[in-house]
Amino acid sequence: MRIAMSQMKMEESVEKNLNKTVAYMRGAMRKGADVIMFPELQLSPFFPIHRKQSVDSYLMNIHSPEIETIKEACRKMGIYASPNVYLDIEGKRYDASLLIDKSGQIVGISKMVHIAQAKNFYEQDYYTPSDDGFKVYDTPFGKIGIVICFDRHIPVSIHSCAKQGVHLILIPTANLTTENIELYEWEIRVQAFQNTVYIAMCNRTGTENGLTFCGQSLIASPDGEILYRADGNEQLVIADIALESIFNIRKSRPWLDLSTPGS
Repeated sequence: MRIAMSQMKMEESVEKNLNKTVAYMRGAMRKGADVIMFPELQLSPFFPIHRKQSVDSYLMNIHSPEIETIKEACRKMGIYASPNVYLDIEGKRYDASLLIDKSGQIVGISKMVHIAQAKNFYEQDYYTPSDDGFKVYDTPFGKIGIVICFDRHIPVSIHSCAKQGVHLILIPTANLTTENIELYEWEIRVQAFQNTVYIAMCNRTGTENGLTFCGQSLIASPDGEILYRADGNEQLVIADIALESIFNIRKSRPWLDLSTPGS
């Protein structure tokens, strides 16, 4: 399959971010991508930098015009998309990623499970923890799971998806230049290797409120190798992933017995 990652710089304006989203989808379609993923909170500034404040203007639901626009773009372009937004579901607010198929239907919604609360990441002021855990979705390309930003630091997140037979895990994130990016890369590489999965991590870029997001989106293989690493600039990443190779890798290296609970 061919994956696209939209390493975006966000504006204050939701409309401008939405227009950029659709433009990147169009670029991905023209390059033959099957799936496009986006960074964390792609339609808004990264508001969890601040302690709790009113951010209702960034809150959406599955029927919001912005979501409908992305769904319509999927239909017109024949592409899967995984946007990450601030989402209201039955009165609760989540950091959530949707998986939308090429007919514009929502295949599923994954919500952040573990919510951080630290300097520049005051996420507990805004998000409700997921009530349905980590999920994996069937697609024509293979099984796709979504693990949102901070959840990747908790090993059970990737492992839970692997136990469900996942082939590719998408990680929308918001990593800063002040964080240990080399360590984060190794974290992804090791988890891809241990769980025999492909992992694609898509990051924000640009400076907001004096903090700079580092970009450096990457794709790791089931062998723990980096297939692609972006620099810090805004860009559309296109990469081919041989998802079918996972079956032979798992046969030759059967460390993860998917038939045994708790393995």
